[in-house]
Amino acid sequence: MIDHNLSKPDIRKANDCPPLPANASLPDRFIYWLGIGLGSGLPRRAPGTWGTVGSLIVAMPLLSLGFVPFLVITILACLLGNAICGRTSELMGGHDNPHIVWDEWAGMWLTLLPLSYMGIADGSFWQNIAQPSSILAIIIAFILFRFFDIIKPPPIGWADKKVAGGLGIMLDDIIAGIMAAAVWVLIYTTLLQLAH
Repeated sequence: MIDHNLSKPDIRKANDCPPLPANASLPDRFIYWLGIGLGSGLPRRAPGTWGTVGSLIVAMPLLSLGFVPFLVITILACLLGNAICGRTSELMGGHDNPHIVWDEWAGMWLTLLPLSYMGIADGSFWQNIAQPSSILAIIIAFILFRFFDIIKPPPIGWADKKVAGGLGIMLDDIIAGIMAAAVWVLIYTTLLQLAH
């Protein structure tokens, strides 16, 4: 396994999103568009954060489908992410460009799974989502995911530096999503116990 940090743009600076090659096929155009999170990864600064915001916007109608459909969609997003991120990276001409945000989408959706399961996104989703407690729960999930994705504590940092290709792009965000979900559950259950 190779350390790919040298081929990544400096995310502390504003970076333009590499354009899609003019001769790209229709399937490649579709994959590229998914890779940049339907455009949510295009901002020059903090594309990962903007991509995560985009994932939340897309998640709202998906969460309203209920836990099982959202779980299936999230698993598919993780499984397909290897190919989506790998091919988008090839089209951009570098490894793990920060404008590739499909990995943030999958990671954020993993973080949202407990919210869906615990009833914040049940059959009465649109009534529940308008409640301040539900909005707070989503904000906390967002902050936790961004924290783990940016700070990259072990084993997230190892996956980010040592695993190559589409899997390498996806793996650190999948781990960050799982860790953020676990901390969210801990916070939620602690608050429930304190409330009783």
